[in-house]
Amino acid sequence: MTEQSLHTRPDEPHPAKPSTKPATKSPSKPQAKPLPARSAREVYSALLPELMLADERLYCLDSDTGLFDVDAFAAVPGRYLNLGIAEQSLMGTAAGLAASGKTPFVTTMAAFAATRALEAIKIDIVYNALPVRIVATHGGLAAGHLGPTHHALEDLAVMRALPGLTVVVPADAAQAEAAIRQSAALPGPVYVRLGRKATPDVGGGAFEIGRAQWLRPAARPGDVAIIACGPHPVLAALRAADRLKARGVRAIVLNLHTLRPLDVDAVVAAVAGTAGAVTVEEHWRSGGLGGAVAETLAEHAPARVLRVGMPDVFARRAGGQDDLLDRHGITADAVVTAAINLITGFPGGGTDDPDLSRV
Repeated sequence: MTEQSLHTRPDEPHPAKPSTKPATKSPSKPQAKPLPARSAREVYSALLPELMLADERLYCLDSDTGLFDVDAFAAVPGRYLNLGIAEQSLMGTAAGLAASGKTPFVTTMAAFAATRALEAIKIDIVYNALPVRIVATHGGLAAGHLGPTHHALEDLAVMRALPGLTVVVPADAAQAEAAIRQSAALPGPVYVRLGRKATPDVGGGAFEIGRAQWLRPAARPGDVAIIACGPHPVLAALRAADRLKARGVRAIVLNLHTLRPLDVDAVVAAVAGTAGAVTVEEHWRSGGLGGAVAETLAEHAPARVLRVGMPDVFARRAGGQDDLLDRHGITADAVVTAAINLITGFPGGGTDDPDLSRV
């Protein structure tokens, strides 16, 4: 074979033996590429300047998060304020703006919003029913590499206890965008919890604050209801439902993304006719999603509830988010185990139960 035949151009017939160059794909049959997973906090940082341009009441208050491109606010001069690492001052400033007819979006880490700035949120913002939108990033174990000081495992319990505060936990970037857009028009204060890294979209159709999403509905009563909130717990719930289906178990999956106001009707409907509910959250098992579901069912439709979440310990060992979730049993395997325990009547589980194999 001649040297020329080894280098046949793509538009010439191939020689008798295959060319050493890879065959080119036909341009008439383009292959669709899957959309990359998106980070909810990055979607938020890109969306907020757009919303501010359309509504002059909106302000962005930053706590030196490094999340925003300052140049993106050039068209809305004076309405991006970086107050530095001073969370209580951040909330007080937001309250003052809101009392003056503005609608501030406040950005900080969830761990600091729920602890360091809590008094200002409670007294300055929530007590006065002011329209401040607290957008808290690094929810749950998202800042796992920074240790317990930066883990937010109590924020949902804290925030849902405050009267009149809307509490939202989007499960993906698309839901985060919808939550931010919808929050701009809501009365009173709002807390939106976001993660840190990109996660896949979970689907589920239209997103509406205050209305749960049926991700795995059932035409007839299921064997068990799995109720989750947040990106990783919802993904774990969906994976668990698929594994249970392979074992002949019908699992309903409800994305209860709004903890206040809670969609009571959806919770009651999801559990009706089942062995009970398994809740999944990236939060201590006390006071968060599991507590909200248990309280609701105790009042409206008593049923067993097993809670998959952070056990009654601190995550003292620093690590990546996925590693810590796995280490502390916030996984699809744990959800499957809890579901089987419900169906078979096994009594395991509980807020302070240290035996993760039983939850």
